[in-house]
Amino acid sequence: MGIVSEEAIDEFQELMDQAEEPLKKTFERVHQRYLRENLGRFLKARDWNVCKAHTMCLRWRVDNEIDSILSKPIVPTELYRDVRDSQLIGMSGYTKEGLPVFAIGVGLSTFDKASVHYYVQSHIQINEYRDRVLLPSMSKKNGRPITACVKVLDMTGLKLSALSQIKLVTIISTIDDLNYPEKTNTYYVVNAPYIFSACWKVVKPLLQERTRQKVHVLSGCGMDELLKIMDFTSLPHFCRRGSSGSSHHTQSANCFSIDHPFHQQLYNYVKHHYETRGQAEPAKQGSFHVGFPEPEAERCVIAKTIESELHKIENCNSLAMSTGDRKASHEKLEDDEP
Repeated sequence: MGIVSEEAIDEFQELMDQAEEPLKKTFERVHQRYLRENLGRFLKARDWNVCKAHTMCLRWRVDNEIDSILSKPIVPTELYRDVRDSQLIGMSGYTKEGLPVFAIGVGLSTFDKASVHYYVQSHIQINEYRDRVLLPSMSKKNGRPITACVKVLDMTGLKLSALSQIKLVTIISTIDDLNYPEKTNTYYVVNAPYIFSACWKVVKPLLQERTRQKVHVLSGCGMDELLKIMDFTSLPHFCRRGSSGSSHHTQSANCFSIDHPFHQQLYNYVKHHYETRGQAEPAKQGSFHVGFPEPEAERCVIAKTIESELHKIENCNSLAMSTGDRKASHEKLEDDEP
């Protein structure tokens, strides 16, 4: 870390020391005793601009009571199961350096069994559990700060229907960008079909260099490359050779399943913290509504570019099908001629 970076962190820390008490309290949950490392990641996300980093930092957490979200279970259990079945995300293990490995079923997530607020609540709860429980535990175990994770994105099943999910995905990614910056070291993309390749080709030039360097598109299921950074037991199920992506797996290996140890631990943690407030588990509870931040201009451009590319592919497919139908009809007429 250079002199300029250290000076920026010092300046940022002075501003945080002057912050009002609610902001200081929520920042304690954010930095988990690794103060300078976390100041650094907010600064890095804003190109070391102290004013921009300070603006993005904590107000959203206070205004939306994020500190209490790990005591807000999604109930009843059937609803939580529906969320897990349609928002495919889980933790499969750790890298050899101790970073949590999060698996995301991009192609097969449908987001069609609950309201958008439940999916956002679930996503933030996973973020908070990662930052408050998993990362501090691994930092203690390894004797050094571990403040980020890696993500493996499974594109199995990615279809043109992804158009309907762009708005929700933009909301979630904007929340991450503004409030959980630099929490992912690397994104590994696996099982990528043509539709992903076409979209990636036009989106890649729009990304900041820092972001582009984090994305690695791997061949096939990516197992050989991923085994360089993690053991086989930490591989997501869809990366194990012989699997068929997110849709074929055993429940014990499927880190997306509500029955996987990670999701059981998370759900029990949230339930326990609800009950310690002196209340029995509610039979039904509304979703935890969070204010959706406005996406930055860059993210809007990316979303529109993806949408445009998907429409192009859709139109090409429709044209090809129409041409094929006309050809088949013409061939049938020729066959019917005496």
